[in-house]
Amino acid sequence: MTPTDARPSDDRLIVALDMADALQGLAMAERLGDAVSFYKIGLGMLTGGGLALANELADEHGKRIFLDMKLFDIGATVEAAVRGLARFGHDFLTVHGDPHVVRAAAEGKGGTDMKILAVTILTSLDRDDLDASCMKAGSLTDLVQERAGVALSNGADGVIASPQEAALIRALPEARGKLIVTPGVRPAGADLGDQKRVTTPAEAISNGADHVVVGRPIWKSDDPRAAAQAISAEFRTG
Repeated sequence: MTPTDARPSDDRLIVALDMADALQGLAMAERLGDAVSFYKIGLGMLTGGGLALANELADEHGKRIFLDMKLFDIGATVEAAVRGLARFGHDFLTVHGDPHVVRAAAEGKGGTDMKILAVTILTSLDRDDLDASCMKAGSLTDLVQERAGVALSNGADGVIASPQEAALIRALPEARGKLIVTPGVRPAGADLGDQKRVTTPAEAISNGADHVVVGRPIWKSDDPRAAAQAISAEFRTG
């Protein structure tokens, strides 16, 4: 990954390497080079060498890593899983925002610098989806805000939420000094894919997000490096 651009990458952009295996992910990271400094690796790549790729990108290329594992289980199991993952020294780890899960994750990370990010409601879901899952009644926005406050008060270092809800979460007293990371971000004109609650990258930052996660609009582009640089430029000018 030889630097080819004097402009430093903007770590507000997290590129989701939602690919089949680590070889494809590494190849994309090589193409992106120094245009990207922060990567998300999730469950879809876990059995395809995802954790090994995370370690290689961090240890050999100096990249920041977001492990999007969305852990959910009994407290003891979550605590043990987080303790094991924390030893790799990566930056972010997601868990579901249920209080017992968040408390266990906070205990499991111990004194490490890894940030525990709580999932509020997945950005691919809308009210109809929640009804089908027998979830609590109420507007989706109100539920996201409520879940965010509960997770943050139980030890989360930040939350994952739609950029459309970032401003409401940022206004919570519990959110002072905490992180907001927003998936469901699409550059203007991009295909929405399976996302239902989206904004542009600049709008997400303006709404209070610290980081935005973008995947397919970058790595499906004919020129992924240029696509990543365009989003970073949007941060500076939006």
